[in-house]
Amino acid sequence: MKSICVYCGSSPGHDDQYKEAAVALGRTFAEENIRLVYGGAKIGIMGAVAKACLDHGGVVTGIIPGFLDKVEITNTEVTELIQTNNMHERKTAMVEKSDGFIAMPGGFGTLEELAEVMTWAQLGLVKKPIGILNVNGFYDRLLELFKHMHQEGFVKSANLELFVVDDHVEGLLTKMKRFQADDSSFEQKLGLT
Repeated sequence: MKSICVYCGSSPGHDDQYKEAAVALGRTFAEENIRLVYGGAKIGIMGAVAKACLDHGGVVTGIIPGFLDKVEITNTEVTELIQTNNMHERKTAMVEKSDGFIAMPGGFGTLEELAEVMTWAQLGLVKKPIGILNVNGFYDRLLELFKHMHQEGFVKSANLELFVVDDHVEGLLTKMKRFQADDSSFEQKLGLT
């Protein structure tokens, strides 16, 4: 993986461990020559991961819609800044520029980005590793919801293998590097062939 997209909050959250994990992730990307692709803001968890990557000599691509410039405060210090017309273009550009995806703590936007890339993986449109960095149990309830969706017949067992989870940066990256995408077609996944 030469580039990884990080989905995360434009807020810092209430737990200092979120920022610490973002700093560790950004530093690790720089040390492993992995380009950070992210939402382009200089505030919150987004800003922390980008700053850490840049501070340690890493390469950062920020992708932000023009209308969010005033809200999320664009990070003009990134290596590459891409301004899109809307959120759909932003998410498409993030997927195209990335070899994998990591969800860190965040809000509705982070959840929506994670759900979309997981849906694309489910449909076979994305065959790249997806990781959830479960800092201090942040995603425990969401992971329980995924299990509940499976138990209730809305998510297949194979779809629970579309992503990997770890509490620590190093463990997550190791799992992502070992990840093997399911090469079956969408029709095969649905049992149509």
